[in-house]
Amino acid sequence: MPELQLLRADHAPALLAFERENRAYFAAVIPDRGDDYFARFDEIHRARLAEQEAGVCYFHVLVDAAGGVLGRINLVDVADGAADLGYRIAERAAGRGLATSAVREICRLAAGSYGLTALRAAARQENAASRTVLDRNGFTVTGEILLSGRPGLTYLRRLQGS
Repeated sequence: MPELQLLRADHAPALLAFERENRAYFAAVIPDRGDDYFARFDEIHRARLAEQEAGVCYFHVLVDAAGGVLGRINLVDVADGAADLGYRIAERAAGRGLATSAVREICRLAAGSYGLTALRAAARQENAASRTVLDRNGFTVTGEILLSGRPGLTYLRRLQGS
């Protein structure tokens, strides 16, 4: 069973491989990270770890038994008891319920370990899989948004009592 782990420095090689292998797959439904992300990956990874150390973000990877990254589940812009949730699952692992279970676990961690009371999320209209994950985890639609020029929905999940 895959394990959700807080991002560490030694995750870098597997995380970069995950991002490269799934770039086109992700770009079909979420904004592409751009070439600069891959060119500056080591620098960006160190910056993410510094943000995590400062408590403004919590980055997680979903890791298989061999140490490969199957997904990312992140809490960013932590402030005033809330954070923005973002996640992506590898194409080879899609459709197995991993995103749903990882988001369920991150909601538990957000409330219990990080002291958060609410999570926000957004998904493009055409990203039915992501919208289903949010619905299954108790997120409710709060509005509409444009995500990279495409229509999307915003979501909220209150964490009290989680």
